[in-house]
Amino acid sequence: MAAAAGAGLVLAPRLAHAASGPIEVTRLTDTVAVFGGAGGNVLAVTGPDGVVLVNGGSPERSAALLEAVAAHAPGRRVTTIINTDWHPEQTGSNEALGKAGAAIVAHEHTRQYLAREMFVEWRHARYRARPGALPTRTTRTDGVVMAGAERIEYRPLGQAHTDGDLGVFLPQSNVLVTGDLMTVGAYPIGDYTSGGWLGGMVTAAKAMLDLTNDATRIVPGVGPVQARADLQATHEMLSAMRERIAKMMRQGMGASEMLAAGVSKDFDARWGAPDVFMATAYRGMWLHVREIGGVV
Repeated sequence: MAAAAGAGLVLAPRLAHAASGPIEVTRLTDTVAVFGGAGGNVLAVTGPDGVVLVNGGSPERSAALLEAVAAHAPGRRVTTIINTDWHPEQTGSNEALGKAGAAIVAHEHTRQYLAREMFVEWRHARYRARPGALPTRTTRTDGVVMAGAERIEYRPLGQAHTDGDLGVFLPQSNVLVTGDLMTVGAYPIGDYTSGGWLGGMVTAAKAMLDLTNDATRIVPGVGPVQARADLQATHEMLSAMRERIAKMMRQGMGASEMLAAGVSKDFDARWGAPDVFMATAYRGMWLHVREIGGVV
């Protein structure tokens, strides 16, 4: 396997994202903007002393992303990047920014995953970060980064998409970053290879909902900015799927049998093909079978 240029990552080809097309900027306020087309959504908060990023896009898009950020906030360097989890769509700019002196903030579990080779079974890929891409500041509790007067709050989400997820909320601008707990046009995945699971995603989505109101703008892992009603729909889908899968597990059904029975058919129009979601959700549920109860 070869290193991705400038990203500090070792990736199998199937983990790579498209490395072409423009980076698109959506301005939410005078100081807050979302960068799309970077492999994963990136939030940039510009203060008088520099720029704070939430996530860094994928390795292949790091150079284009950082050029776009520099053009968006000329004369200001990136001082801090917050990773919402350890996957490459969030950590692809860690090494470049770390070398430039930026602080890299993440959950302690994210650092642990980045520090060793991980095999992500549902992606059929191996992933490793070079030392320069590792977080420099880790947490297991809530924390705050300031960008001028803008308060950027981050908080652990438990075992959700991974067990190292951070949700990020900007109360002044009323902007929420969910990371890959919420995705547009595709089912969110509970990565059981790093502690994620469907039940934890339900809990985390409810915690994120409790931070929001009808005016909150929500930045998902991928896709356009969303509204609270969209996050509510995600929570309702995840809750329903957890109950349906648990019920079918108690009946002795496997993931393929659940799909054949149409377990997700009323959600597929919105979230797309359910195959990967079902495979990961089913395996993750087995890792929490005592919590589910009644499964032989």
